[in-house]
Amino acid sequence: MQKLLVEFGMGTSLRRGDYTQAASRAVQDALWHNSINLAEVFGFDKEDMRITLDVGVAKPEEVDAEALRAVFPYGQVTVNVTRGGLDVPRPEGTGNPTVMANVALSVGFDMERADG
Repeated sequence: MQKLLVEFGMGTSLRRGDYTQAASRAVQDALWHNSINLAEVFGFDKEDMRITLDVGVAKPEEVDAEALRAVFPYGQVTVNVTRGGLDVPRPEGTGNPTVMANVALSVGFDMERADG
């Protein structure tokens, strides 16, 4: 795969402590940052896009990867979830923390090299 684009995003779950929700919002943040039509530029179908999603949250085991794949309107999505992000305790010290998720979204295609 030839990687052509990398975009970054950040998302939060303010009160529910929902790691999937925070990650989903981070994906949407990354997607909404660009309007590059890579598939059309290179003559590919949008379904040919290879998307690698790297997600960082404090509790990776609590992220639903399938829910994150569903955010993408097309393409073949691989989701990697690792420890990262940030949990911010509530000021009063009770209840769920504010969850912050970070994502890196890489897009590419299976392409032949021009030099053989």
